[in-house]
Amino acid sequence: MTSTPTASRLPEHGAGNDAGEGKGRSTARAAAEPSVAQHDTEETFDRLLSEGVQRVGRSWTGLTATGLLGGFDIGLGVLALLLVESYTHSTVLAGLAFAIGFLTLTISHSELFTEDFLVPVTAVAAGRVRFRALMRLWGMTLVTNLVGGWVIMGIVMVAFPALRSVAIEAASFYIHLGTTWIAFALAVLGGVAITLMTHMQHSTNSEGIRLVPAILMPFLLGVGKLNHAIVVSLLCFAALQSGAPFGYADWLGLLVLAIVGNIVGGVGIVTGLRLLQVLNKLLAARADNA
Repeated sequence: MTSTPTASRLPEHGAGNDAGEGKGRSTARAAAEPSVAQHDTEETFDRLLSEGVQRVGRSWTGLTATGLLGGFDIGLGVLALLLVESYTHSTVLAGLAFAIGFLTLTISHSELFTEDFLVPVTAVAAGRVRFRALMRLWGMTLVTNLVGGWVIMGIVMVAFPALRSVAIEAASFYIHLGTTWIAFALAVLGGVAITLMTHMQHSTNSEGIRLVPAILMPFLLGVGKLNHAIVVSLLCFAALQSGAPFGYADWLGLLVLAIVGNIVGGVGIVTGLRLLQVLNKLLAARADNA
């Protein structure tokens, strides 16, 4: 007898074509729709733009207050670093303790000079604020961070005289580097680390998750002895108020080098590349404000 093929062995009419067409349509839709990563990146850009306009638009009084508080917050981190270094002689533990300053900075929404690399620069690049307003923000934040830091480190050195030798040793590391390529490279990395911290914090709406980069990046800053304009200045202030074997002129040279390196790392590398990720959004924002 001749057997008849069963229905299970025979493909249904048009099933293969329908499956192929369906797969093709799904692929086309996936290609047309933005990826989750791209969507998140664009949302981050929107948050940066909104906050950048707000920061640049602060009054002189607001800038002064938030800048001074930023210096105080980082000063507490430097105090923690010196205390732990003094008691444990461990650079790793001291770097972890140093994160206290950035945790305080994040939670209290104070202003730090290098935090103004990504957020307000995004607003300037999008045409929402003018460059001179950015210069006003940078100048005021830098000066008030330093003033607040000088005051808090003076108080710390009076309250903890046993930390004076530790402060001198910590600051002397950077002073002895001088204006070398090593010092500049450490400054570039310092700008990269803190600006990346800022970007990571603006990539989420969760206040809890925002604290994670506020621990990781300062830890890297402290353990790696990266050259950060404000942090290194506060260490120098503590040493200068404790009889350091160098003067304010030495600190000033170190500060200028640190600022340039921080800007190269924070603005030139991190901010520049992050804006290229959302170039279409950036150009659209500039067109809307033209």
